[in-house]
Amino acid sequence: MAQSAREQLLDLLATNSFRLGEFTLSSGLKSDYYVDCRTTTLHARGAELTGQVFLELFRQQGWKAAAVGGLTMGADPIVVAAAVVSSYAGYPIHGFLVRKAEKSHGMGRRVEGFQEKGANVIIVDDVCTTGSSTIQAIEAAREFGFNIVGVACLVEREEAGGRPAVEKAAAPAPFISIFKAEEVKARIKQASN
Repeated sequence: MAQSAREQLLDLLATNSFRLGEFTLSSGLKSDYYVDCRTTTLHARGAELTGQVFLELFRQQGWKAAAVGGLTMGADPIVVAAAVVSSYAGYPIHGFLVRKAEKSHGMGRRVEGFQEKGANVIIVDDVCTTGSSTIQAIEAAREFGFNIVGVACLVEREEAGGRPAVEKAAAPAPFISIFKAEEVKARIKQASN
């Protein structure tokens, strides 16, 4: 039986993105594992699967949005993958990226790409630990004038208070994770048996 896009994406995350060792996370926290989602979301097949899985989540949740976006750099490949796959599916969802700070040159924007104030949008991120990058994207999107209908991350680490912090910032929009870190770990164990 053929694996679903979600199962294939989980396999790629387990194979390409999960590393054991001693790591310092962007939050400053120490961890004995690291999930580098970009090695999967920037993989040719991984990008396609990422777009398919996120688009399916948007459909399942009933999130009707004009655009999808998030904080650069973790969200960038997810945004592009979702936008491309949505176009192929016949109902395009545009993309936008949120800079960590406004540019000091050019147009001086913090939000790049899709620019329609008042539009319904979805915020995405690759990994959620403390939720700080997701929250920055939520705040910037709202400040710009977007209406957030949903928030999603590829892998939730389920630690450091990330979920409650994101849920509070996103409210009333729901926060959904595609995978929990424990699912990725379990897939690695399953593959090694």
